[in-house]
Formats: sequence, structure tokens, C-alpha cells
Amino acid sequence: MRRGNKWLMSLVLTVGVGLLVSACGTGDKPAASGSGSSGGGGAAEKVYVVGTDAAYPPFQMMEADKISGHDIDVMNAIAEAAGFKIEWKNTGWDPLFDGLDRGTVDIGISSITIREDRKKKYDFSEPYFEANQLILVPENSPVTKLADLKGKKIGVQAATTGELVVQKAFGNTYEGLKGYDDMPSAIDDFYNGRVDAVVGDDGMIKYYVKKFKDKKFKMIKDDSFEKEYYGIIVKKGNTELLNKINAGLKTIKENGKLQEIYNRYFGNE
Repeated sequence: MRRGNKWLMSLVLTVGVGLLVSACGTGDKPAASGSGSSGGGGAAEKVYVVGTDAAYPPFQMMEADKISGHDIDVMNAIAEAAGFKIEWKNTGWDPLFDGLDRGTVDIGISSITIREDRKKKYDFSEPYFEANQLILVPENSPVTKLADLKGKKIGVQAATTGELVVQKAFGNTYEGLKGYDDMPSAIDDFYNGRVDAVVGDDGMIKYYVKKFKDKKFKMIKDDSFEKEYYGIIVKKGNTELLNKINAGLKTIKENGKLQEIYNRYFGNE
């Protein structure tokens, strides 16, 4: 009997201590959680990651280790006007869209043309830039319109409007079409005679015309080219962030900041 009593007493003490420890632990967790969420002064402010392909001057480019350019200035001005914080990430072109899909990028700005196929997957801001396609050819070239390039080698940046324009004119399997990862590579091949012409956005073409004044070439605008507009993209359904971007964009349009940025890169046209 005594052995039984000692065993029973031991069991009671063990269970009692266990319950006490469990109760103390349960009481501590909410307090710790509450302390963490407040951070001693409220939740940290959201910083949105902005992705871009910094290989498309003067819109996006690398200067030393810093991303700069027209679109970078525009996005910085929008964020300041709308009162939200951003940080930049040079993702590259395709990884920019992949980053939005996976949630590692919140905002995309990289001379992205507003197109119906893209609008099915991403939400676009209001336009911030009007662009047209231009043809770059040697100064003595007889070419006066896109149709005159049939049979010639044409450089474009792959997966851009320039590529679509050429494919529409000459077919998706046109042998003379050469796609590049970035526009500077296409223009470099043009300067070195590896392609006969380059088709691309007017902002980019004009930038290189001004930069290389010693080169002999001319720009051609084909009336068949449709106007296009650049927009800022967010993941489909992210209405809260899109509204912030549009609010900031509206402000810099109205106060003249957007035009000021344009003039800085392209002159008073």
C-alpha cells in the first residue's frame, strides 16, 4: 500500500508540474507576439521592389553601379509624389516579368509598351510616355519605308514592339530578322555592318543619333507604324498599389515634373 501511495503521489506531482509549465508557456506566447508586431512603434513601412532592365538607354541604364535614366527618374518622382518608398533591382527583361509572377518584384518599369496581350496578365498604369517606331539606316540608303527593307538584315531587340512590327511586315519566320538581348547590341552590329537596319523605339534611336554624331546614318518614320504608349506594371489584381502609382503619375503630369524629365533626356520637342 505504501509503495502504491508513493507512486500515486509521484504521479500527481508530475502531472501538476507539467500543467503549471504548460500554462506558463501558453500565457507567454501572446505577449511575445504582440511585442513583435508592434516593434515598439508600429509596423515597418512597406518598401516596394521596382524591377527594370537597365540596358535600354536613355530610359534605363547603368552608370557605374547605379541605375539611372528617364524611367528611373519618372518612377522616383511618382513614388515621392504619392508618398511611398521604393528600392531598385536590375532584373533584366524576362526576369522582370517572372519576378512579378513570383512576387519578388512589386513594380515593373522598363519602357514596357501597353499591349492587350500583356494586359491579360498584368495591370498597367496610365501611360507615361508616347513612343513611335523608327528605322535606322545608313545615310546613303535608298530606304524610305519599312517595306523597302524586304530581303535585308534587320536588327531588333527580341520580344519588343520592333520585333513584332518586322514580323507583321515580313512574316514570323523572316530569315533577315535578327533579335538581340538588348538594343545597344543591335545598334553596335548596325554600326559594324552586320545588319542593314535597326527598327526600334524612337527614344532609343534618337539617343544614339545624338551620341554618335560622327556616324553617317538617318532615321525614317513609317506612317504605317502605330503609336504606342509605355506603362508601369503590377501583378494582376494589385489595385491598391496601382492606385498609388496612378495618383503619383497624375500629380507629376499636372505639376510639370513629367515634362521636365522628358526635356532632360530628349530636349524641348
